[in-house]
Amino acid sequence: MHKPLELTELQLAIMRVLWARSEATVADVHAAIERERGLALTTVATIMSRLEKAGLIARRPEGRHYLYRPLVSEEEVRRSMVSELAERLFHGDVAALASYIVRLDGVPERP
Repeated sequence: MHKPLELTELQLAIMRVLWARSEATVADVHAAIERERGLALTTVATIMSRLEKAGLIARRPEGRHYLYRPLVSEEEVRRSMVSELAERLFHGDVAALASYIVRLDGVPERP
């Protein structure tokens, strides 16, 4: 059994940039999320290094920089995170999770 993929909001934001672009430098990713997140370039570089060590992204040299690409699909991450949520809250019953979501009067909006 594979270890569940549990990504933070910041990790997901970085992965979304890579999924959308297929490949990107740290500077590209930083530029894409900086306005929303207000993070330093070094913070983005650190998180991307951790994602690489976890086997979720890979890099290749391109001139003086590295180009990063995702090694897992968005669907794989979604499936893993939903399964983990179902496991934690509904004893692994994904149908019970889906039923619960459908019964909600509306998912609260994020602040």
